[in-house]
Amino acid sequence: MRRPLVACARSHLQARTIRRSVRDDRLMLRFHGDAEVAPGLVDLAVNVRQETPPSWLTDPVTASLAHLARYPDRTEATGAIAARHGRPVDEVLLTAGAAQAFTLLAQVLRPRHAVVVHPQFTEPESALLTAGHAVDRLLLDPRDGFTLKDPPESADLVIVGNPTNPTSCLHESGQIASWVRPGRTVVVDEAFADTVPGEPESLSRNRDVVVIRSLTKTWGLAGLRIGYVLGPRDLIAELDRHAPLWSVSTPALAAATACASPLAVETERAIAERLTADRDHLVAALRAAGVEVAGVPRSSFVLVRVVDGGRVREALRGHGFAVRRGETFPGLGSDWLRIAVRDTATSDAFVAVLSKVLGG
Repeated sequence: MRRPLVACARSHLQARTIRRSVRDDRLMLRFHGDAEVAPGLVDLAVNVRQETPPSWLTDPVTASLAHLARYPDRTEATGAIAARHGRPVDEVLLTAGAAQAFTLLAQVLRPRHAVVVHPQFTEPESALLTAGHAVDRLLLDPRDGFTLKDPPESADLVIVGNPTNPTSCLHESGQIASWVRPGRTVVVDEAFADTVPGEPESLSRNRDVVVIRSLTKTWGLAGLRIGYVLGPRDLIAELDRHAPLWSVSTPALAAATACASPLAVETERAIAERLTADRDHLVAALRAAGVEVAGVPRSSFVLVRVVDGGRVREALRGHGFAVRRGETFPGLGSDWLRIAVRDTATSDAFVAVLSKVLGG
């Protein structure tokens, strides 16, 4: 028996609406801070350190250009990263940035119940959806400072950022490690772990979890695309089988080797300590101006909430500052803005403008 025409039309309309909602949601997940930046604007939207990298990093990268006729050889860089984290070389896979690592995991894993802790960096969920996986979101509550909650027992894949982008919250590694159980993969995005002096909550030496790291933030190498995965050797081997051949360039491999040296680790900590002082200065200035700062920031950015955030963001652009909108992060809305930590003079100039915009 035929369904009434009206019911058929309603059914088709609902299907189109669902498809449009999924498409729009994926477009939101693929939005990143670089889209906020334009010539002439002070960049507070991208969480990449803007200082020129040291010569001990740039010199090897420059020297590697003489060898571009050869295919990349990752042996030395893999060994250096493994030594830096006290891991065997077969538990390390170098990738073209952390984003590629999420894509590889989505291609290799076959989760029945994938859970992504939000708000956080959106590429993990985007990669899972693109690979055809259903995803549940574990939304943390701003009212308690985005305190970490445990995932449901049924989850066989859990992804969390630590420290988390965009909240800047640093979670206890012990709580995350307690999620490990047979049949469950726990993935920790530690792209900003080196922004915390001493990396106190890093799980990079825990061989029961999968850790994804980036070398692009602290060292200002976003255009070079270099990151890596630390994990069980069987999973690393499977990720390697799915990775494109020679996906990490020779200059990026040279950078990885340099960034894993004892000098780099020492310098990294000194940078993180200076960053801590600059961040505390920014947070104090924001709070003195009456701006709500989320939680206890621990990384190279802070998350704030303002009334009529869309208007505020556009007004800041008119005054020469680009900040990261919050509504593309699941669990946040347009009143949330993410602000990168810069030097104190830049922060003071920004807060002065923000105060003027909010007053207006």
